[in-house]
Amino acid sequence: MNLKEYLDSLVGKRILVIGMGVSNRPLLDLLLARGLDITACDKADTPELREYEKVGVKLQLGEHYLDNLSADVVFRTPGMHPDQPALQALRESGAIITSEMEAFFEVCPCRIIAVTGSDGKTTTTTLISELLKQAGYRVHVGGNIGTPLLDQADEMRPEDFAVLELSSFQLMTMRRSPEIAVVTNLAPNHLDIHKDMQEYVDAKKNIFRYQNRENVLVLNRDNEITRSFEPEAKGKVRWFSRRERADLWDDGSAIRRGEEVLLPHTDILLPGVHNYENYMAAILAVSDFVSDEQIRAVAASFGGVEHRIELVRERNGVRYYNDSIASSPSRTIAGLRSFDQKVILIAGGYDKHIPYDVLGPEITAHVKRLILCGATAQKIREATTAAPDYAPGQPEIEEYSALDAAVRAAASAAQPGDVVILSPASASFDQFKNFMVRGAAFKAIVNSL
Repeated sequence: MNLKEYLDSLVGKRILVIGMGVSNRPLLDLLLARGLDITACDKADTPELREYEKVGVKLQLGEHYLDNLSADVVFRTPGMHPDQPALQALRESGAIITSEMEAFFEVCPCRIIAVTGSDGKTTTTTLISELLKQAGYRVHVGGNIGTPLLDQADEMRPEDFAVLELSSFQLMTMRRSPEIAVVTNLAPNHLDIHKDMQEYVDAKKNIFRYQNRENVLVLNRDNEITRSFEPEAKGKVRWFSRRERADLWDDGSAIRRGEEVLLPHTDILLPGVHNYENYMAAILAVSDFVSDEQIRAVAASFGGVEHRIELVRERNGVRYYNDSIASSPSRTIAGLRSFDQKVILIAGGYDKHIPYDVLGPEITAHVKRLILCGATAQKIREATTAAPDYAPGQPEIEEYSALDAAVRAAASAAQPGDVVILSPASASFDQFKNFMVRGAAFKAIVNSL
């Protein structure tokens, strides 16, 4: 089915779009262009959203945006749990519940490579796209990485690639899987929204659940959960590891394919041992399409993605890094392990109700001064002081109510040669709209010092 046929199948049906954020605006415009019967609802009620009334969209905005809904086809926003009562009621009334991403899988004319995991999704997705571009392919990057693709499907050619980052929320109701699927790793995450860890893991499995024997699944052999996926895989499994020999493995100084050195660490511009894993995952995903020379060319030039251990500036001999993407303990642990010295860590944020005990020992091993702010400050403090190697003052712990004060305290304490890193181990929603806004705020403060 192509995009035109899909839109034609919606003619005469009552279409409901839940959520009018950035990811659903192109969808609304696409449905409008086809002249469909559209109702859109959103908790926000702003003049910008009200503009859609002028072009024929029926709106239900504000606090009661989910009351008394009816539709034949519902496009849910990715962040809404499929078991939300309003969606349940719509489903029971006979409505088809779908999403922009599920529709894209229906109509995409080219090969799809999709990436999920708890950490490393965006960097791995970006690396895959960079590797394919280096090999001369036309690449369309989207999904959770920020660009909806449904409205672009008609511009795609069969020889192109769509490279997608998929969240657990996008995957929960998926009934199709990509030709090439990558799961970077899995650890507790988003347990403020998922019912439990099992629901989170089950959602991630949808990335390969509907594959066939010709498809490829790339898995992390070092992660207990991803290692357990192999018996359920229908396609060819490709493994990567930093602990043992695998299809691609890391010996501590280079990424190897068998005994062959594929990529020495010294040839990789991107810092951090976790990025060796991201490289291995990306290379395994594209190994049928990209040469070793092209892999090495990307490794030598790719400097990373914004908000992911991003060097902001060096001031008075102190380097400041923005790792705002680190919204979980495992992500912060990876960031801390990227440096060969103890750092000044700024951490804390919105509480997703995930455990922090694993973070404590890593802080005592890798942090000289811990500066906390946000709703999880106390949890991180308790995890640190409960660590077996903790001793009073090792690290020093301070706490502030706002990021600005935390950054300025870090700058005051830093000596030439020090590293200051914002790596919150927490989501941003207690003080910021998202991790990008938090990272931008951090950079603005650092650049104002």
